[in-house]
Amino acid sequence: MIRPRWQALKPQHGLFSWRRWDQAIAVIAAVNLTWVSIDLTYIPLRNFWLQRNLYPVPSLPLVVPLPWLPDITPWLDPLKGIEPHRDTEAYLKAFTALDRALQQNGPRTAESNDLLQHQVVLTTALMDSNPFISSGQAGALEKFKNRLRARTGLESARDSANLLLSPEHLERSPWSQERQFWSQQILPLVESNYWRSIDENGRPSDLSWRIDTPFQLLFLLDILLRAWRLKQRYPAIRWRDALLRRWIDLPLLLPFARWLRVVPVTERLCGAGLLQLEPLRAVISRGVVALLALELFEVIAVRVVDALQQLIRSPQLPERVRGLCSYQSSDLNDEREVIELLRLWLPLLLTRIGPAMRPQLQAVISHLMQQSLDRNVVPDALRRLPGLQNAESEFSRQLAESMVTSVLDLSKGAGNRIGQRDPVLESLGSEALDRLWEELAHTLEQGPVLSRSQDLLVALLEEIKRSSFRQIRDQGDVDALISELDGLNFNPGRPTPKDQA
Repeated sequence: MIRPRWQALKPQHGLFSWRRWDQAIAVIAAVNLTWVSIDLTYIPLRNFWLQRNLYPVPSLPLVVPLPWLPDITPWLDPLKGIEPHRDTEAYLKAFTALDRALQQNGPRTAESNDLLQHQVVLTTALMDSNPFISSGQAGALEKFKNRLRARTGLESARDSANLLLSPEHLERSPWSQERQFWSQQILPLVESNYWRSIDENGRPSDLSWRIDTPFQLLFLLDILLRAWRLKQRYPAIRWRDALLRRWIDLPLLLPFARWLRVVPVTERLCGAGLLQLEPLRAVISRGVVALLALELFEVIAVRVVDALQQLIRSPQLPERVRGLCSYQSSDLNDEREVIELLRLWLPLLLTRIGPAMRPQLQAVISHLMQQSLDRNVVPDALRRLPGLQNAESEFSRQLAESMVTSVLDLSKGAGNRIGQRDPVLESLGSEALDRLWEELAHTLEQGPVLSRSQDLLVALLEEIKRSSFRQIRDQGDVDALISELDGLNFNPGRPTPKDQA
């Protein structure tokens, strides 16, 4: 491949240190991508990060606790403008006080009775006001009611709350058991509710740009350094072109559509040698290229055959043939190229290829002459004389040899003269070609030759197109093509002598 003139390479210095820098930036970019993925999914997955419980089947009470995961809500809630909701926060505080009183004094004391009644009032108010709507978790209240109904078997969630928080029920069921129900199934739903502030533009508050900005500044510095390194390697390249070479890094600088950063991060990890995706890329690209190759070949073949058919059907075909004449062309280079090709190939045919075929030419001419003598010259009565056939064969051989020798000698001389530049010969050759095109065009214009030739050629091309595409469809299975490529790539071939050595 020819190198562009501006790519005058200079020796690279400090290549090892720059590779270390690229690897460090690639790791930082991977960290930033991790942060972006957490930031983009934090609001939908806040309940998971808050409780760190995994529900494989949402319709079943199956919980997989993940206590080893860190609780990131205290750090990310302020960035998202998330604060505890007043109603749910008051509900949780009241339950904490109730839990402490029941564990210390039991359900029959005046303090515990008041706290139970207060908790019933808060539960009823929670059902009536539905504070979960502000956080987009209206379904949490439905889960809250359904779990109360399932616990008591009653149809009303309010009646279920009154029963579960009554002193009589707590005397029959120990608070240790009821406390586990409230702590594991009810309170997590209440804790998931929050209140999110609104900025001056009427949109939910989001201060995550404070963490993303340092990464973007670092990526901008790295892009400038890469452009400078490219400028040092190819001095003739312009700064604009050097910066455009890093177009793939644009998502690293955009404050929106940040999920696109997976593309430049993957490219940097692969370029730094920290991630190997070449086998996966090869498998994917091989399937895509095989599929596109078949489709593209069919489209190109159809267009080419259709163009040829339109050209043949054109009533101006004789004029197009006549347009090949030198005096009809405005560009003399085409005619000169034809003359140069003839001047190149005619000497080869006359001086090399023709003499190399001397034995074959002599045999053909000798055979033809002997047949002519047998049919036209020698009478049937003399043909029966002994030795006459041998004489005919020898005479035919000598005559053919002399004729071929004379013709080849003449062709060698003509080839040597054609190989030399001769203005007169070039002019004569140009006139001969012009005459050829003129006679061909004149012949096409006379009689039914043109229309009949057009019909035959178009039918021939149509048949070629149909048969070829039928064969392509029969053999165009992408899976079979990929299997054939695998056989060529992975099957061991016959060892060469160099391999055997």
